[in-house]
Amino acid sequence: QVQLVESGGGLVQAGDSLRLSCAASGRTFSRYGMGWFRQAPGKEREFVGRISWNGGSTYYADSVKGRFAISRDNAKNTVYLQMNSLKPEDTAVYYCAATRTLVPGSEGYEYSYWGQGTQVTVSS
Repeated sequence: QVQLVESGGGLVQAGDSLRLSCAASGRTFSRYGMGWFRQAPGKEREFVGRISWNGGSTYYADSVKGRFAISRDNAKNTVYLQMNSLKPEDTAVYYCAATRTLVPGSEGYEYSYWGQGTQVTVSS
């Protein structure tokens, strides 16, 4: 099993940047594909992006492509979500998730482990 803890959320203005971190427990972090999802009030959870087990492959939702970037440091058991040019519509609770699928997809059901989430609020 793996436990995930997100951090780095906060209140920012439109156009600002923010970096979220997701720290994972356990010694097998490098065997997991990782994803980021978000959920805005009154909306369904949506896929943001994902990264393969070794960081060699990333994939993003169209809504964040070119603005967000996912990276990971397997030595630190941490995955990051760098968010640039933030917009008010990026306001949501952001969750990281882990799956034993080394190159995961974009569906939430593929991910077995979830963090508690961190709030990101972007003001206009």
